[in-house]
Amino acid sequence: MKDLQQTTSLKWFESEQELQEHDLELYVAAKNAANKAYAAYSGFHVGCALRLDDNSIFIGNNQENIAFPSGLCAERVALFAAKANHPDKSIKSIAIYAYSEHAKHAGVVSPCGGCRQVMIEYEQNNPHPIPVFMPGPNHTIYMVDSVAALLPFFFESKAVKKQS
Repeated sequence: MKDLQQTTSLKWFESEQELQEHDLELYVAAKNAANKAYAAYSGFHVGCALRLDDNSIFIGNNQENIAFPSGLCAERVALFAAKANHPDKSIKSIAIYAYSEHAKHAGVVSPCGGCRQVMIEYEQNNPHPIPVFMPGPNHTIYMVDSVAALLPFFFESKAVKKQS
């Protein structure tokens, strides 16, 4: 047996004021999107903002539905909308913001597993890694340099493609 060590680098910002101007703009866009989420059942509002290579910003928010699991997460709403409208543009960065009407979160709020899988596929087709900003406790912000840091053993599309 061999032991494999894998590490992830995580940056931590004490407040929004520590972010660079373009990152702050993206994070605020995610926060504004969370405020418009349809979270009628969970009370958990999530917003996502993507910056494309032309510096345009696409937003998404969670959309719940009484017929669970018919709703959709903020990250997938933003990614699908951006790529449906601009399939040839790359993604420069992603910001996520979340809050609950019922509880105060104690840790970093990161994307769910389904969103991570969608995000990693877009990153694999992107010319560079995609940094992800996420909210932490007490208005802190966490950032990873790549979606792969959130899902190190992702399911790769080449696993299902025919070999030539």
